[in-house]
Amino acid sequence: MKSLVGTAAVLGLLRQGAAQLQSGIYTHYPDCKNGPELLTSNLVCDTSASPAARAAAIINAMNITEKLANLLDVANGTARLGLPPYEWWSEALHGLAGSPGVNFTDAGEYSYATSFPMPILFSAAFDDPMVQDIATVISTEARAYSNVARAGLDFFTPDINPFKDPRWGRGSETPGEDPTRIQGYVRSLLIGLEGTDDGAFNTSGSGQKKMIATCKHFAGYDLEDWDGYIRYGFDAFITSQDLAEYYLPPFQTCARDQNVGSIMCSYNAINGIPSCANSYLQETILREHWGWTTDNNYITSDCNAIWDIFANHNYTTSSAAAEGISLTNGCDNACIVANTYVTDVNGSYYGGFVSEAVITTALIRQYEALVIAGYFDPASSNPYRAIGWDQVNTPYAQALARTAATEGMTLLKNDGVLPYKFANGTACTVALIGMWANASYQMQGGYSGPAPYTHSPIYAAQQLGLDWVYANGPTNESTLTSNFSDAAMSAAQKADVILYFGGIDISVESEANDRYDIAWPESQLELIGNLSSMGKPTIVIQMGTMLDATPLLTNSNVSALVWAGYPGQDGGPAAFDILTGAVAPAGRLPVTMYPSNYVNEVPMTNMSLRPGPGNPGRTYKWFNDAVLPFAYGLHYTTFKASFSQGTPSTSTSNYGYRNGNGWGPPSGPPSGPIPWGPSGPNHWAPAYPQAKYNIQTLISSCTAAHPDLCPFPSVPIAIHNSGTTSSDFSALLFVSSTAGPTPYPLKSLASYTRLHAIATGATASASLNVTLGVLARRDEMGNQILYPGSYTLMLDVPTQATMQFELVGEQAVLDLWPQPPANETYTATVAECPLYGPCAALGQPLAD
Repeated sequence: MKSLVGTAAVLGLLRQGAAQLQSGIYTHYPDCKNGPELLTSNLVCDTSASPAARAAAIINAMNITEKLANLLDVANGTARLGLPPYEWWSEALHGLAGSPGVNFTDAGEYSYATSFPMPILFSAAFDDPMVQDIATVISTEARAYSNVARAGLDFFTPDINPFKDPRWGRGSETPGEDPTRIQGYVRSLLIGLEGTDDGAFNTSGSGQKKMIATCKHFAGYDLEDWDGYIRYGFDAFITSQDLAEYYLPPFQTCARDQNVGSIMCSYNAINGIPSCANSYLQETILREHWGWTTDNNYITSDCNAIWDIFANHNYTTSSAAAEGISLTNGCDNACIVANTYVTDVNGSYYGGFVSEAVITTALIRQYEALVIAGYFDPASSNPYRAIGWDQVNTPYAQALARTAATEGMTLLKNDGVLPYKFANGTACTVALIGMWANASYQMQGGYSGPAPYTHSPIYAAQQLGLDWVYANGPTNESTLTSNFSDAAMSAAQKADVILYFGGIDISVESEANDRYDIAWPESQLELIGNLSSMGKPTIVIQMGTMLDATPLLTNSNVSALVWAGYPGQDGGPAAFDILTGAVAPAGRLPVTMYPSNYVNEVPMTNMSLRPGPGNPGRTYKWFNDAVLPFAYGLHYTTFKASFSQGTPSTSTSNYGYRNGNGWGPPSGPPSGPIPWGPSGPNHWAPAYPQAKYNIQTLISSCTAAHPDLCPFPSVPIAIHNSGTTSSDFSALLFVSSTAGPTPYPLKSLASYTRLHAIATGATASASLNVTLGVLARRDEMGNQILYPGSYTLMLDVPTQATMQFELVGEQAVLDLWPQPPANETYTATVAECPLYGPCAALGQPLAD
């Protein structure tokens, strides 16, 4: 749908500061000791009762008027029962952030919180223990704020939609493009956020969740505003195969495996049904198939998404009907953007669109979450209530924020100039050039709150005592103007080394702001070309998400290229840690670097992963012509990665940053002796017989809660540092096979870990855990099936070692996927379809 109602007003508010969105309602705890008798005598105040019974007691004590007053994110509470107002909308994506439920002071205490890098950057570290550490700091600081009525107990984080299209404006909020990576990330993140070992009630030391996390946006959401399509009314046509295989696994981890407190339904529709009114998504998959009912877990809408069901999807004839159908089909809370549109809660009930029983269930779900977070309990019984300002932005948090940035920064090119040995004083003058060189708040990215400080590259140069000169640079201009060019060239003339801090920022990519180009801005390329032609070492630090770096990779005058994303409050010093070698880079790209013409080959509205008409394929699994592949990253040293069994040989060939149509060895047979081993460039012969594993034996011996979590034999690896620099190494294991339905993915991530501080000459060992789920495939109906056949394990990017094994026996269904109603199916059959817009030949459904 291209003609949409009132989107400009909403977009304007979303771009304003948090002050315009403040609801004025903050977390004041109910007083179960001195409050009204209707509260103190209610079972909700009895800490010995179950959370479900306590929540039901307070909700059942409400009359219908009071219930209706508490169905929005701005919940009015009820003075009669001693229940204070509560704001459900607080944000904490990579640190406590401005939002209606979060109230920073102007100065002094509670005026800031630790601002970590954006998730896209710290995910690139492939270091899940660090992810948990970051989340633990965030939840600690969130609790400090909620304890003084400056934040809620629930937070609309994390964003776990896979980043499949490089044009998506919100990709920096996500961990990247691979669902297996996102699953590992969100598992660790939720442990840190909710404060429990597995997300279930009464498993932490306190018996209470530290905070209530909200996995978003459920589901198939990765378009903001592109070619006339806008998220509020976009209908995403997704096959059951793609839905089960790619779009939903991160949410399965949230709901089924981690029992997250809340999930947010998205603005878009899927196959004709708006997500927040979609009973197949919310009831059939979430609550029935995944069993997400342990704590009566609740669903909140994205903000104004209920209004959009009526106004932009045209799925109902009124706002009241939209609220009624969303409640009836599983959405429990309607988030609204203040001063925009009305979600007609009263009309939904009095107009007969929803029953009181459904409303009661929705409210019990929400308030059970608050019970579990200790909302009704004495402060003395909950250790989280003792957290105060002294635990905000501690020295530990500051160090972790800097470490998170350095661990994720990724070396993409290096002719040997890095690490650069800067000399103090006038012996070495550094030119700091570009739109990011003096960045402050830009380093934080989106969904950020006030940081205690934002240290720019210039600040870092000053702290190192460097002699430096500075010139600003263009952002997204197509033409290089003399005001930028003259100043930059003048600065470079005075310098011995040129550091160019460029790329893109949230003025180019952000919420409600998709991109049309993924090439480096022409003005910046021209300036870099001019600077690098001066014959001085020229090092480019690229900020923001991914751009086609081909012109920089192929320009021999560009000495090095480092991707630094959105590095947070200490981004400048973190970048210099990498440049100087104080920290050796070991990040890996969390997304594919696509060629710039990719945007002309597939529209953002095409949700299919597999190659087909008007779609060359998406992500590293299905697209084989990357400029740089997913998980690519260089080091300051040389690592030899191998499987520990036997003595597999490894290829020492350097294939360059791109080879023909994709990653891999040069075409044709190798010259010289054939490498006889599992990791020879073309895998000519195995070094030892293939291992065989019986599928039925693997499953029958498993005690995991779900068959896809059953373990496959772990894979021991050895990482030898044969270079001259101590360094971390992010080990990634992929699997490929021709078992299962066609087409076959090029490879899929199977496991990963980060090994720390491998000394020169040392060999580090690890055992990579593999589950049956990562070996299985989804059929066209979405069923997850483990197929017999030959499989190849591949270690590192580019591949350094391979190992083959065979699965024998009968194929086994690990996950029988629930089928959607007949009017919600979509089959991506081969058809003559326009490059942009709907394809009638594919039988796209219409909502009833």
